[in-house]
Amino acid sequence: MVSRAPIYLNHSAFDFSNTFSRKMATLSFFSALLLTVVVSVPINVSGSAYCGPVEATDKDLVQFPLNLEFLEAEFFLNSALGHGLDAIEPDFAAGGPPPVGAQKANLDPVTRKIIEEFGYQEVGHLRAIITAVGGIPRPLYDLSPEAFAQLFDKAVGYKLNPPFNPYSNTVNYLLASYTIPYVGLVGYVGTIPYLTTFSSRALVASLLGVESGQDAVIRTLLYEKANEKVMPYNITVAEFTNAISFLRNKLAMCGVRDEGLIVPLRLGAENRTESNILSADSNSLSYARTQPQILRIIYGTGSEYRPGGFLPRGGNGKIARSFLGKV
Repeated sequence: MVSRAPIYLNHSAFDFSNTFSRKMATLSFFSALLLTVVVSVPINVSGSAYCGPVEATDKDLVQFPLNLEFLEAEFFLNSALGHGLDAIEPDFAAGGPPPVGAQKANLDPVTRKIIEEFGYQEVGHLRAIITAVGGIPRPLYDLSPEAFAQLFDKAVGYKLNPPFNPYSNTVNYLLASYTIPYVGLVGYVGTIPYLTTFSSRALVASLLGVESGQDAVIRTLLYEKANEKVMPYNITVAEFTNAISFLRNKLAMCGVRDEGLIVPLRLGAENRTESNILSADSNSLSYARTQPQILRIIYGTGSEYRPGGFLPRGGNGKIARSFLGKV
């Protein structure tokens, strides 16, 4: 069992323990450092801490992202339209259960239209993958306000009062959306080098392009409000994004591959900007994650072996199911 994992940021180690006693340190908007998130809500990390690739066929590697594509489709469609995949392409679910807790969000007209488009894009992604390599049963997803509230409590280090509700307003919804597409895009970046056929690489590269675009739109909309306080919390939009990114780094246990909207100058593009609308490394190349890292994040447990979070029963497909029952 792994209970502590040092995370390295430009060769400086930030030691995240299971229980943190300090709260986030906040600085001014233009000189803000990445927050050292101190989580007082316990996170039992029991993953393998293995950061390398898994051995799998192209079919299994391409099917694995369906766990995130289903999640995005259900979250975006239900939030924008009040109904999910079963009202549009029910066969894609392959008999898997509908999500629990998803709601229509209280969005401004422009954001609602963007999220509706994202939802339809995810339907297309599902079709492309299923057509190419076959589908998997849709896993059970928990998209309830309570599931998001638990995630945001872990990120900021204490129980928010009132509990965070992603569906209550546009800003909350964009922050909740910040937690999802980026995980998919770094997963696609991490998958492409291990695919063996041209058709698989072409498909995943095309999926990556749109997932990256979705993440960029969400981050840009949030950046416009970066210094605004999220009501009724005494936390800015940028501070929330930094907290979420730090939590994902902790859960994945494989270094810093995720950054919020505001970074110190030394981490900005070419060390010349504190804005961080696109999360990238020192050469402005996208970060990559492997399948175990993705599972540790979306389960919210820091373990590819222990389901939770958005996937209370775990993911589906050969890769995700191979970890279950091996604790």
